[in-house]
Amino acid sequence: MSEIIRIEDLFFRYDDAEEGEPEPEYILKGLSISVEEGSFVAVLGTNGSGKSTLAKHLNAILLPSSGHVYINGMDTQDEEHILDIRKTVGMVFQNPDNQIVANVVEEDVAFAPENMGVPPLEIQQRVHDALETVGMLAFSRHAPHLLSGGQKQRIGIAGVLAMQPRCIVLDEPTAMLDPSGREEVIQTITELNREKGITVILITHHMEEAAGADRILVLKDGRISMDGTPREVFVQVEKLREAGLDVPGTTRLLYELRRRGCEVPLDALSVGECSEALYSWLRA
Repeated sequence: MSEIIRIEDLFFRYDDAEEGEPEPEYILKGLSISVEEGSFVAVLGTNGSGKSTLAKHLNAILLPSSGHVYINGMDTQDEEHILDIRKTVGMVFQNPDNQIVANVVEEDVAFAPENMGVPPLEIQQRVHDALETVGMLAFSRHAPHLLSGGQKQRIGIAGVLAMQPRCIVLDEPTAMLDPSGREEVIQTITELNREKGITVILITHHMEEAAGADRILVLKDGRISMDGTPREVFVQVEKLREAGLDVPGTTRLLYELRRRGCEVPLDALSVGECSEALYSWLRA
């Protein structure tokens, strides 16, 4: 697969110190990351680790203090490419209410392509396709503010899809949702990745959501602490706990059993795999 994101030695800090004050510390400290197109990457880290700051660099909302961020080969610091970069990478934020700009769902989804100068007939098709993709076509004439949190977030994703991006970055999109809403949103973005081939960068603090990714990046104090598949990362329970993070419930159960001398694998992430592992152990 081809590379869609390349980050080279990225340092970032907010240069807002008053005269005479010490310079602020760097939030991102020398990150170098490559992301393949069509992959699903989850980014984990405690508050203050730099997750959201990293996300904003992928859409050129923030620019590096030093180093480079390339989106499909375009340097985010090149002003001529800003529009193309933002067409390539769509952003979905934590609070769905902050992304709603219209009083009717289909008008809200049409907002971004209208501002991009897309012809009206094409906008209609894009809105239809985007709403159909996220399972919200039946709500096209509804008022967004009357929808549930999960539905609002899916409308937000549809608004990004109408821009036809190759990559979507989601910054804790389920943080304000109930379990049902979280499930709706995660199912939607998983289908976008698996069925549409859209690259997904998911920033989350829910370990079960990260377990469904192809790859996990763990940030700690602005640096990459861990990088690997969910199985490779989540078996390192102690290292994750040192970074202030937990593991999925299945891994936690298997880890506690292993501590008590039970010969069970730690890399059974799904409920089904965990059940099979426990069944095999009981029969042994």
